[in-house]
Amino acid sequence: MNISMLLDMAAEGFGDRILIGRTDDGLTAPRLRELAVGGARSVHAAEADAIVYLAVNGPALPVALFAAAQAGVPLIPVNYRLGDDQLDALLANHPRALGIADPEHGEALRRAGLAVRTPEEWLQQAAEATASSPGDAEPTQEPPDTPAVLIYTSGTTSTPKGVVLRHHNLVSYVLGTVEFAGADPDEAALVSVPPYHIAAVSNILTNLYAGRRALSLDQFTPESWLDLVRQQGVTNAMVVPTMLARIMDTNGLDRSVPSLRALAYGGARMPVRVIETALRAWPHIDFVNAYGLTETSSTITILGPQEHRTAVASDDPAVRARLGSAGLPVPGVELEVRDASGEVAAPGETGQIWVRGEQVSGEYAGQGSAVDERGFFHTRDQGRVDADGYLHIEGRADDTIIRGAENIAPAEIEDVLLRHPDVLDAVVVGVPDEEWGQRIEAVVVVRDGAEIDAGDLRAQVRGTLRGSKTPERITRWPELPRTPTGKLVRRDIVEALTAERHQAVGRQG
Repeated sequence: MNISMLLDMAAEGFGDRILIGRTDDGLTAPRLRELAVGGARSVHAAEADAIVYLAVNGPALPVALFAAAQAGVPLIPVNYRLGDDQLDALLANHPRALGIADPEHGEALRRAGLAVRTPEEWLQQAAEATASSPGDAEPTQEPPDTPAVLIYTSGTTSTPKGVVLRHHNLVSYVLGTVEFAGADPDEAALVSVPPYHIAAVSNILTNLYAGRRALSLDQFTPESWLDLVRQQGVTNAMVVPTMLARIMDTNGLDRSVPSLRALAYGGARMPVRVIETALRAWPHIDFVNAYGLTETSSTITILGPQEHRTAVASDDPAVRARLGSAGLPVPGVELEVRDASGEVAAPGETGQIWVRGEQVSGEYAGQGSAVDERGFFHTRDQGRVDADGYLHIEGRADDTIIRGAENIAPAEIEDVLLRHPDVLDAVVVGVPDEEWGQRIEAVVVVRDGAEIDAGDLRAQVRGTLRGSKTPERITRWPELPRTPTGKLVRRDIVEALTAERHQAVGRQG
């Protein structure tokens, strides 16, 4: 099944309902289908083998997604925040693509030899191509294993890799998680992640299939997010943890959101303090924690609204701990936590997370499939499954600190630091050390005006965990380097701390 069939169903089922953009100038599903057909004609006329999208979110993105599907080529949304060298290297992989770029990013496409259209020019060209050859769109005949999108990973721990998501992966995800026409006509979803994040693509598909209007916010601030929720009557929203933290931690905000009914979060670990604050501030909202990867077509586990409420109200430590979990697998996804020998770990035992299902791609451009002989994909995340089946994420395998002969997960130390009421953000990393291999260091972001003694924080960790997990040094920074989707760029932190230590040693010498 091609994703174009999802658009056909929406076009036939929702008529004149605005489904893309704002209420005053948005697109209906029939109009989106017309523009997709026109866009596909432009792709064929250019003899392009892909659409590269190097722009902010907006109506041009769903038109490009479905135009690519109609034309039988992949959409490649690219991170416009990459440096020139990274961007040039990435674009060199796609010399025959048709390019869509904001004016400030178009030069990168021109350097790669691609024809460039602004989002406005792209929409106009699609409209003109449709008008010149009117008629209903025919479903594409491309097979369901054709690549639908190619999304490059964030590259926070290595060189970005192109993840191939085929039509059957995306369609499987939509059919397994969303009910067709399940949204009320007044529902509107706000997505605040950039186009090159899997959540941007998956939200286009799921909201369209549900019949829910979807709109985006280009530049997030707590004030602009809250204003847009109120102005557009947003009922459903998706944020990354750093966004919710800023909404909850910024003083003087009007946080009233009477229209908002559901808030999903994901993309990085959510500090328990932040979600507890949000649950108290917005008791009427259904919170959902969605854990997934680009390689899995988005969400693979969910912690639902009732589980949030039950956990925050419980005195049972085991139940309350679920608030920090990623929940249970979605339908159609099988999950295993494997120990060092490759066997399935016992409940409560930490290991590597592997997943299997029709929505799971696990395929990289130029490298082929990364699934094992049983069809399972290694997420490279560490975690454990508790006795009731809830998945607890303990960080990336690459983030593990090896101090002497001991493997230490930064997440558990970060959780202790974040329990301090004046610590807004925290990261724990392993810094090279001649004696131990790696030493534990932490960086914290402190609430404005607060004074925190690093020794007190170290004592808090030592009293909760043990001496070998206590950071040797805790440094205070004004902010931590994160991607727009909230992921910590740990390698930058390690490099900065290592440089600081070398400078300090040099001064002492």
